[in-house]
Amino acid sequence: MAFESPTLTDKKRLLGLDPGLRRTGWGVIDVKGNHLIHVANGVVCSNSGKTIAERLVQLHSGILNLVKQFQPQEVAAEETFVNKNPESTLKLGLARGAVLLAPALSGIPVSEYAPNKVKKAVVGAGHAAKTQVQVMVGNILPKAVLANEDAADALAVAICLSLIHISEPTRPLYISYAVFCL
Repeated sequence: MAFESPTLTDKKRLLGLDPGLRRTGWGVIDVKGNHLIHVANGVVCSNSGKTIAERLVQLHSGILNLVKQFQPQEVAAEETFVNKNPESTLKLGLARGAVLLAPALSGIPVSEYAPNKVKKAVVGAGHAAKTQVQVMVGNILPKAVLANEDAADALAVAICLSLIHISEPTRPLYISYAVFCL
């Protein structure tokens, strides 16, 4: 009887997120050993005709529904890069907060990765073009039909997280939780 490490045989469900105010891409994969299995991908959209608060509620509710539906064990999101427009940067930060809050409040560990780290993990080059990322996501997850580039980016984030688990199955988790002062 052969002994197999539980970390290499257990299935782990991961949710990758590419936060944005208009469209937040999401992708769900299962990891079993060194096998990655595409589960689903898509986008959560907010209505640009609504107030910023209403749009944040739309994003938060959409991600919360995904967390309930797919029940990921971990979530990863792409970190924000600095925009030239401070107003856009602020709105993206608000959207990220609404998006990351849903899994964090559900007690799910949330990791964040720089865009260059995600690209390097998926493509092998930290400054890869979006089209290269999409092609590699399609190669890594051949059964995936990508909803759009935001969903492809979210799957890339999930793949990045999965590769860290494969290479470091016993790594301690970085967990970001929301803390409220009442």
